[in-house]
Amino acid sequence: MSHTPKLGRGKDRPRTEVSLHFDADPDRVFDAMSDAWLLPVWVVGATHIRDVDDNWPAPGSLVHHQVGAWPLAISDVTAVVECEPKRRLVLQGRAWPFGEVYIELLVEPDGDGARVTMGEAPSYGAARVLDNPVQRWLLAARNRESLQRLRSVVENRREISVRPGRAAQR
Repeated sequence: MSHTPKLGRGKDRPRTEVSLHFDADPDRVFDAMSDAWLLPVWVVGATHIRDVDDNWPAPGSLVHHQVGAWPLAISDVTAVVECEPKRRLVLQGRAWPFGEVYIELLVEPDGDGARVTMGEAPSYGAARVLDNPVQRWLLAARNRESLQRLRSVVENRREISVRPGRAAQR
């Protein structure tokens, strides 16, 4: 059974940051980045989305996910801490018993495209207790790969997954 992470825990901890340029409009980048159903496509380690709150990405909303490879996958949740539409998304991720992380994603105009910066800090549990330079190096490499995957989705996908009004048709 998953529990809701404490929103904002780890906000003041130093974050490991990576940044990448996208040849795409910042709005398109944010739309893909904030589509919770796409998380397993670009977030390294995310393997399955079980459910998404209807009000995602409003603060306090949850995405119910799995991380890791079957049969050892962990089911838990990630919550939205803050959302500035088209610009910034802050998440509190949880994968218990490994702990929680504070994640900030920022989209900014960059020439003819966009720059995405992803900052992440272990905020609770084993992830925070075991925080060290090697873990931070691995985190940077993982998040760099995640942003490269997101860039591939944004730059190469022809259309978005959810069309306006689709949620109302359920």
